[in-house]
Amino acid sequence: MKALHIITGLGVGGAEQQLRLLLRHLPVDCDVVTLTNPGAVAAGLAADGVRVHHLGMAGNRDLTALPRLVRLIRRGGYQLVHTHLYRACLYGRIAARLAGVRAVVATEHSLGDSQMEGRPLNAGVRALYLAGERLGRTTVAVSPTVAERLELWGVPGPRIEVVPNGIDVARFRYDPARRAETRCRLGLPDDAYVVGAVGRLTPGKRFGTLIRALAHLPADHRLLLVGAGPEEDVLRRTARAAGVADRVLFTGERPYVPDGTPGPDLPSLTSAMDVLASPSPEEAFGLAVVEALAAGLPVLYASCPALQDLPASAAPTARHVTGGPDAYARALADVRRQGPGPRSVPEAARHYCITRSAARLMDVYAAAVARPLSAPSQEARTS
Repeated sequence: MKALHIITGLGVGGAEQQLRLLLRHLPVDCDVVTLTNPGAVAAGLAADGVRVHHLGMAGNRDLTALPRLVRLIRRGGYQLVHTHLYRACLYGRIAARLAGVRAVVATEHSLGDSQMEGRPLNAGVRALYLAGERLGRTTVAVSPTVAERLELWGVPGPRIEVVPNGIDVARFRYDPARRAETRCRLGLPDDAYVVGAVGRLTPGKRFGTLIRALAHLPADHRLLLVGAGPEEDVLRRTARAAGVADRVLFTGERPYVPDGTPGPDLPSLTSAMDVLASPSPEEAFGLAVVEALAAGLPVLYASCPALQDLPASAAPTARHVTGGPDAYARALADVRRQGPGPRSVPEAARHYCITRSAARLMDVYAAAVARPLSAPSQEARTS
């Protein structure tokens, strides 16, 4: 089978890094098209030997990108097209059908109750999404929670398959030598208690909550913010206003898998942490939380469908926290009082092993290729 993955961009983000990790474990000849922003993950894919095409799309309404994408699909001779993220799902599904590919799969990575990819949901977004969805064979949800949201939106249940995000458990396993080296490189004192947070620096992640919580904690607490985004300047101002600017460290983007970029990678950074906090109230999966569990960290989270879909015993060091800075300050103080744990890997992390996710996705591919749609109207009549 030859497959083409179409994604909106390839900067360092959860969906983008998940795609790279999946391609390392899928027994399929895959190419990738990025509509915009061929960033760090594009370079990593190329280093892995994956062919990456940059479509050079100028914006959401750049309709000239559509015929270019159709020609690319036709030339590639692909049996299946797999789309990722909203813009790529819309353009990719249309282009695939125009190019004659009927086995079209889309993954919904980031549908929340009130936002998608960090942007507010509205009737127009929903209408375009559903119109494009009819052109595909299957919509993959990264958690049962997202599958429920898709059904509420109007996607027929039989067209939805759940394939959870996966992680490379071995890559995140705690390493005390890597912890010491990373702390030294970052200038973190050996006795510092490091609170970690991972994700795009956007308002929806609510990282300002952690900065304000830090002001209520002892001076040896540090906050390690791993990520980049439009909220960085706001967060820096928040840290200065709270009097903790010297205790907040911004690392910038850190690739999921080492690809030659300078500085420590994400697994090294999780080894350097003592606890991970995720105050975002809306997540589609909660990848950062699961990766932290693989590193043996205790975690505090406001939303994590990946854990909420499992029994509590699968992640005994995870704690659901609601509220603002005071609530997180109390929860962080409680975790510290309990003392360091053994940094072992709980069942929840092993449950989301990337090899399991890749195997489930291959089942989706096989079904899509075996029973492709003959026309959009046929699916509409049978659903």
